[in-house]
Amino acid sequence: MSLRVIFLGTAGSVPTPKRSLPAILIQRKGEQIMFDCGEGVQRQMIKAKAGFHRKMKIFITHMHGDHVLGLPGLMQTMALLDRERKLEVYGPPGIKRFIEAIRETVQFVLTFPVEIHEIEEASVVCKEEEYAIKVVLANHVIPSLAYALVEKPRPGKFYPEKAKALGVSEGPQWSKLQHGHRVKLPDGRVIKPEQVVGPPRPGRKIVYTGDTRPFKGFVKFAAGADLLIHDATLDDELAEKAEEDGHSTPSQAAKNAKKAKAKQLILMHISARYDDASILLEQAQKNFKNTKVAEDFMKIEIPLLEK
Repeated sequence: MSLRVIFLGTAGSVPTPKRSLPAILIQRKGEQIMFDCGEGVQRQMIKAKAGFHRKMKIFITHMHGDHVLGLPGLMQTMALLDRERKLEVYGPPGIKRFIEAIRETVQFVLTFPVEIHEIEEASVVCKEEEYAIKVVLANHVIPSLAYALVEKPRPGKFYPEKAKALGVSEGPQWSKLQHGHRVKLPDGRVIKPEQVVGPPRPGRKIVYTGDTRPFKGFVKFAAGADLLIHDATLDDELAEKAEEDGHSTPSQAAKNAKKAKAKQLILMHISARYDDASILLEQAQKNFKNTKVAEDFMKIEIPLLEK
């Protein structure tokens, strides 16, 4: 089952010729999950060949313009394309008032319902059958959130040859065992799932910091992430300015990735001062080798783990 991450926008604060404003799209089983929604995101979605009619949730980290001003344009484009399916929007306090103000003052009619969830504390904000979205409070200059998409463990691998050897008939009994239920055979024997099914296989985990300074509790929140997408707005030489503006440096991001035992680190929210972001990459890789700098339209596939 594919889990694809598409970086639609990777800049910080203002767009550049190479970078649009922050928006990360995760495609999973026909559903689209977006983290942040910078201006012009609908054009980026068109270029990335991402549809406007799929089941979709949008998670906003904070109420700075570069992270939220894409919502009005995206909703209008969806309406003009006759979207009918509900759109879910999650974000910090203020997100509901913002969307309501846009709908009152900009004259367009939505063709679909919008369900808004305001988040005020660390919690599990969304529970689906196969995954959950978790939140912690980040450390920016205004209230800001960090998000984690965490898949639930999948059943272990089923071994049909073991089931056959134990006399379990193919069909409903196999399905029961695969889903963790015991099966009673005609001769009275009870077959347990662990006799024919391997150990549970871990789900995948994607963590996105939004804009933030390093903060206590983040390493635990990001522990074991398959992909950590981390604010690295300014290089290490500008650490004081980063602190003042509520951002992180590449070395801080890399140290977080290392402590969290993440598998891969992507540096995000790149300041317009870096036409060439190689300095950010070099600084991060001194602490965490498997690092990349996000680029617009970069795609990452995260495979399922079998062990």
